[in-house]
Amino acid sequence: MNTGDFYDFQGLLTGEEREIVARTRKFLENEVAPIANQAWADAEFPHEIVKGFAELDIAGLAYRGARSLLTGFLALEMNRVDPSLATFFGVHSGLAMGSINRCGSEEQKQRWLPAMSRMEKIGAFALTEPHGGSDVAGGLETTARRDGDQWVLNGAKRWIGNATFADLIVVWARDEADNKVKGFVVEKGTPGFTATKIEHKMALRTVQNADITLTDCRVPEANRLQNAHGFRDTADILRQTRGGVAWQAVGVMMGAYELALDYAKQRVQFGKPIAGFQLVQDLLVKILGNVTSSLAVVVRLSQLQDQGVYRDEHSSLAKALCTVRMREAVGWAREILGGNGIVLDYNVGRFVADAEAVYSYEGTREINSLVTGRAITGLSAFV
Repeated sequence: MNTGDFYDFQGLLTGEEREIVARTRKFLENEVAPIANQAWADAEFPHEIVKGFAELDIAGLAYRGARSLLTGFLALEMNRVDPSLATFFGVHSGLAMGSINRCGSEEQKQRWLPAMSRMEKIGAFALTEPHGGSDVAGGLETTARRDGDQWVLNGAKRWIGNATFADLIVVWARDEADNKVKGFVVEKGTPGFTATKIEHKMALRTVQNADITLTDCRVPEANRLQNAHGFRDTADILRQTRGGVAWQAVGVMMGAYELALDYAKQRVQFGKPIAGFQLVQDLLVKILGNVTSSLAVVVRLSQLQDQGVYRDEHSSLAKALCTVRMREAVGWAREILGGNGIVLDYNVGRFVADAEAVYSYEGTREINSLVTGRAITGLSAFV
C-alpha cells in the first residue's frame, strides 16, 4: 500500500488489477524515478523509456475493457513519480487513442489502435490554438477544405504534447463547407505539417510540447475520423480525459507528500527529526487530508464512469477541486523542505512546478466552475 493512500482506496481493486498497478509501480520506481530529474532539467524526452512502458501493456486499457478505477490508479502511480512522463502517456493513451476509439470507424480503429496499444506508434492530440484555449469550441481557426478524396488543412495549434516526435497526430479543424469541427489523423512526415518545440517552459519540461503549423497539409479522406461530426464529439473525449487529470492531481500531491514525509523523518534540527515537531506534523496532516479527500472524489468519479452515469459536471468539479487542493499540497510539501524544496535533487520542487501545468490544462478552474455551476443552477454564465 502507498503511504499516501491512508484509507486504502486501492483495496477496491481486484487482485488482478492490483497486480497491474504493482507491476507499473515497480517499473516507475526502478526505471523512471532515477532519470526523471535529469530529463526534466534537460527538457529532453527519454525515448529509451518507451520500450519499458510498452512492456507494461497498459496503453489503451480503457478501450480494452478495463475499469476506469484501474486506469485511474495507474495515472495516480505515474504522477506520484513523474508528472511529465505521466502526461506523455496520458496524451498518447487518453487523448489520441481515445479520439480514434470514440470517433474512428471500425477500419480506422483496427488500422491504428493495435500499434498504438503496443506503443509502436505514438499519438498526439491537437486542439488548442494560439488564439483559442478556453473558447476553442466556438473560436477554432484551423480549417479543413475537401478536395476530391483529400482534405486540405490550414492553421496553427499550440501546446501540443508529443507532437515533435508523434507518429499520429489527431488534428481538429473546422470544415469550411458546413462549419462543423472534424477530426483528422495526420501522419508523421506529411508535407505541410511542421512541429516546433516550445522552449523555456517552467513545468512538465520533459513533455515535448510544440507549436504546430499546417500549411496546405493534405490528408486523405481515409484519415478523417468518420464518426466525428462536430465539437460535441470532441467534448465527449475531453469529458473522459478531464477525469483523468483529476487523478493526475491526486498523484502529484501524493508524490509530494511521500517525499516530504520521508524528508521530515530524516532531516534533523534542534537534536531530533523535524517530523517530531508539531508544526511539521500539522503540515503533513493537511497535505494528507487533501490527498485523501481528493482520492475519495476521483474514486467515486471512476465508479460513476464505470456505471455509465458520468456527466460533464462530474469531471469538471473533480478537476477543479482536486487541482486546487494539489496546489495547496505541493506548496506545503515544499515548505517542509525549506530551502531544499527548491533544489531539483530533492524532487519536491519539480512537483511544485509541474503542478502549475496540471492546474491549467484540460479546462481551467474557472471554466470547470462554470460547467459545474450551470449544472447545479440550470443557468449558463458563459459569455
